[in-house]
Amino acid sequence: MIEAIVGLTALGGGLGVFLGIAAKRLRVEAPALDGALAEILPGQNCGQCGYPGCAAAAAAVARGEAPVTLCPPGGRAVALALAERLCVEIDLSALADAAPRAAHVDESVCIGCTKCARKCPTDAIVGAAKQIHTVIEDVCSGCGACVETCPSQGISLRPLPVTLHSWYWPKPGDGVARQ
Repeated sequence: MIEAIVGLTALGGGLGVFLGIAAKRLRVEAPALDGALAEILPGQNCGQCGYPGCAAAAAAVARGEAPVTLCPPGGRAVALALAERLCVEIDLSALADAAPRAAHVDESVCIGCTKCARKCPTDAIVGAAKQIHTVIEDVCSGCGACVETCPSQGISLRPLPVTLHSWYWPKPGDGVARQ
């Protein structure tokens, strides 16, 4: 038994050293611009832009394959930051800056199929098979993947309620009506 433990320990150590050396010698450096653009993006990896994550979206913007306005959760602020970093002119008139939204499960319609939970990129939907599901609003990115997947149309996107942490004082000229 001791020989097996020693043998497996030696095998694990040898493979670990081999993988460490291979990682250093075969490393592929990502362009610095990709990393800088990925830091500007929100990092939700929700897929609303059509790319599998924010790193892939940043690489596409850096290569010029995607516009700087590709991130719906980021809105105008992210589009302006990307345009400034890339020194590009953009037209923000068509870009709507929507309020943050989160999914909401209608419990009277939920059948507990778990399709929405499997589709959620942030694991914000909690529930077991044949049980009513619920959404953790703090984790939900508002991507809408669960809305499209739900067979009973029991999920909708709702604006997040305004709290002390999410409320902001609008600046003059924001287009907010004063009362």
